[in-house]
This record gives sequence, C-alpha cells and structure tokens, in this order.
Amino acid sequence: MRQIILDTETTGVDPLNGDRIIEIGAVELVKRRLTHNNYHQYIQPEREVPQDAIEVHGITNEFLADKPVFAQVVDAFMEYVAGAELIIHNAPFDVGFINMELSLLPDNRWGKIEDHCTITDTLKMARKTYPGQRNSLDALCKRLMVDNSNRTLHGALLDSEILADVYLAMTGGQTNLLLGGEESDSDAEGAVKKISRDRLPLKVLYATDDELTRHRSKLEEISQKSGQTISW
Repeated sequence: MRQIILDTETTGVDPLNGDRIIEIGAVELVKRRLTHNNYHQYIQPEREVPQDAIEVHGITNEFLADKPVFAQVVDAFMEYVAGAELIIHNAPFDVGFINMELSLLPDNRWGKIEDHCTITDTLKMARKTYPGQRNSLDALCKRLMVDNSNRTLHGALLDSEILADVYLAMTGGQTNLLLGGEESDSDAEGAVKKISRDRLPLKVLYATDDELTRHRSKLEEISQKSGQTISW
C-alpha cells in the first residue's frame, strides 16, 4: 500500500469557525521507501490570515494573493492521495480541515477524505508508545534522534518530510535506505544483505560490577520518580 505522510498549514485552529487551509504538503512512501513523488500546494483561503498564525508558519496574505483556491486544486490533490494510507500527526486536526474544505465544494463530489483513504494518527501511536511523555513532533525528533534543525517555522512539506523520518523510526526504522530509482544488490526485493562469515568476530564488552551497581541505582531512582517498576 502507498503511504502518504501529510501535513497542512491553516489560518487558525477551528474550521467550524471559518478557518481555512493555506498549505498542503505530502511525501509518498512505497514499501517504506521515499519515492520523491511529493505533493505541495499553497492555497488562497478566501479570507485574511491572522498575524498570530503568520508568526507560526510565516505565510502572509501577500504571498497567498495569487495562489489558487481549494476548489481549483482539489481534484489533483484527491487523485494523489486516493487509495493510500494517510499518516498524519494529530490526524483529527488535518482531517477536520480537509473535510471542511471538501464540504464547501458546490457539488461535494468527493465526500470525505476517509471515503478514499485510511487514516493513521502518529500522535495516537506516540502516546501509546511513550505514555506520559511529550509527543509533539519536535519532542519525537529529539527522542528518536531525527534532525529537525531546518524547522524554524512550521511548513507543511518540511513537516511531512520530518514526520516520515519519525514514523519510520517509531515503526522499526527504514527497511531500505535506497531512494527511488536506485537498485539494491540484494538478490530479492526487500531482502537483507548477507554478512560475510569470513569477517573477524565482534568483540563483546561486558559491564563491570561497578557499572551494574550504578545502573541498578539509576533504575531505582527512575522507578521512584515515575511510580512504575523499571526493569530494563
């Protein structure tokens, strides 16, 4: 199945209060590989973008003045995502905005986004995996050692690219680091490279008694602070 990592930028936080989408960014994964078949579109929201929103994403009214409205780009967008699994951080937010935009079309010809895609919420996944911890995209980047140093402002395409790295790390890592168009020297698609049996054996380093004692002490400290028994 195609997986589309998607993000939006908006004029505010409530589509029921008249807020609209101003940017959609998405990247495609096929068999956990980035294909570079991206989607990126700025959208004229047919209303003013408030200053507090501009301070978040940096997208001004002047910049959006000559951009197409949603009705002009909806067919290309829906054809791009149709049949895919949409992976979104805090999916109810973006799905709510997309569905509101779809409902405003004169003929409502596309229905809802869920009619064409399955939805996976990485925020929900993260809360299950890391309960009681901060699970914003920035927090996950720090926890999973994903580079987000270019993220000075929110941007739909950049955030989608970062979320793709976060999703792959959360779900076991990228199984094939080769990008689209490059060939693997595996003798079967998706196979793992064979390791030479002739190489020198790996050296195993065991913890000293002092290191084990300090490790157990640290676990006891964490257990007391968290109220849970930590045993790793």
